[in-house]
Parts: sequence; C-alpha cells; structure tokens
Amino acid sequence: MRRFARPKPLILILSAIALIVLVAIGQYLRLFERAWFNLNTLWQPMDTQSIGLDQYQVVLEGQVIKGLDADVSALTFDPVRKSLFTVTNKNAELIELSLDGRILRRVALIGFGDAEAVEFISADTYVIADESQQRLIKIHLEQGTTFLDAVDAEQMTLGVHASGNKGFEGLAYDSVGKRLFVAKERDPMLIYEVHGFPHFNPEKSYAVHVINNPKRDAGLFVRDLSSLQYDERSGHLMALSDESRLVLELDVDGRPLSTMSLSKGRQGLQKNVPQAEGIAMGDDGTVYLVSEPNLFYVFKKPPQP
Repeated sequence: MRRFARPKPLILILSAIALIVLVAIGQYLRLFERAWFNLNTLWQPMDTQSIGLDQYQVVLEGQVIKGLDADVSALTFDPVRKSLFTVTNKNAELIELSLDGRILRRVALIGFGDAEAVEFISADTYVIADESQQRLIKIHLEQGTTFLDAVDAEQMTLGVHASGNKGFEGLAYDSVGKRLFVAKERDPMLIYEVHGFPHFNPEKSYAVHVINNPKRDAGLFVRDLSSLQYDERSGHLMALSDESRLVLELDVDGRPLSTMSLSKGRQGLQKNVPQAEGIAMGDDGTVYLVSEPNLFYVFKKPPQP
C-alpha cells in the first residue's frame, strides 16, 4: 500500500506564518468587527430612528470642483444660506460651495495653522479646527468678509493626546444640546464631546467641559476618522473614515447602526472615493461629501414605498 508523505516542517511553518499575517492584517483593517456587524444586521430589525445609510445611492459622483487646486478638508451644511462650506489647508481658505459643488465665495484664512475642519454653529457663526495645534477657533462671517485673522477670534486649545499630524480632523455640532463633537484622526482614534465652547453668553462665566470615551471609540471598526456630522432629527452621529472608505452611523451610546460604503460597486459608485475628507447632511437628508484634492459627491436616499 502506498503511504502518504508527511508534510515537511518548513511547509507547516510557512503556513502558520501566513495565517498569523492574515489575522494581523484583518485585525489592522478591522475586518473581523466589520464582518460581525454586517452579519448581525442580516437578522436584526432596523432601528426605526436609524438614518439608514446603507440605503443611500450616489447621484453625483466625483465632480471636480472647478477653480480649486488645493486639497479640500471637511464639509458643513449652512441651513441659513442653504450652501456648504469647506476649508483648504494649503494656502488656507474658507470656501463656500453651492449644493451642486460650485464655488460661491472664497475667504482667506490668516493664522489658522493647519485648518482641517469647519462646522456651522448658528447664523454667520462657525468653528474651524487647527489640527497641528489642536485649536478650536470661533469665527463670525459677514456678507462682505474677504479674510479672517485668527488673532481676532475666540479660540481654545484642548491639548489632549497630542500626536503630531494625527490631530483634529472633524467637527459636528448639536445645536439643541450645545455640544461640539471633535474627531481625533487616530493614534488614538477618539471622539471628544466639548461643552461650553463656543461661548454664547458673555454674562455667564466661561467654563469648558470635555468628555471622551476611549473604550467606546476603540470599538469602532474603522482605521481613522476624517469627518463628523450630527443629525438633529435622530440624535445620531455620522463618522467618516477615509482609510476604511466607510461612513458609520452611531447611536446616542456610540454603537454602530448602519454604514455607507465608499468603495467601487457600492451605493452605485463607479469608482472608489479616493480620499474622503468631509461629510455634511442637508436639511432634506441629502448627504454631501468631498474628497481630496477637489472632488464633490452627492448621495440621496430613494423614496420609501
């Protein structure tokens, strides 16, 4: 009878090494947590309060923002002007965009460092985040404003978990709870909740309270955070990850409820979104997104039967 040859020890060793490498890559990319979430959503009913990001489809894909060569970073919707605002961190500017991605206005930013995020707070009032110095800078934008100087603005420095160029990448604001959410990109990846900034009532004392939950944020199955968006209707937070090409919907406890993929073949996309840097939601639920260096996207949720 013919006897089977025993596997050589070298083959076993190489197979074990390959398995370890695959597991390590899967852990690094957070593939196991993402797969477990996708599996759970198959048999669990959708939360009635969920935004339902998985149902969104692209309606405007990768349109070049004409006249803009610098890298766009972040995006916010202005419900008063019915327009969008983004910032550039090279030759820093605050740029107003129409809802179809056309430049409406450019405002030079002086002394804002590495501007990486902008968020609408109230009429004519915004907050800009300086990534390198971890500053939050409140600005007032009037119709005739052509430049803004950080020296003249109210600002604060958090100075927490400083890690070079992996600082503040996203902002979102809850106008009811007066909470400013601040995303730290990674190393570690965190979402701070800031109370007391920006300051609205000069008659009251200036007190800032910062909350974070590292254990909760460590459970997010994305590799980085690029931008945030707070949905006033559901009370949920949307978190954009460039490296994972994913948008997460988080409930009030920080648990993922739904996702929107930014990869080719998903959500109707013909190509991958190359480097998603900013996300915003309009008052009708439309999702707007910008990708470096100057690409513009629009996603809409199909009408429900």
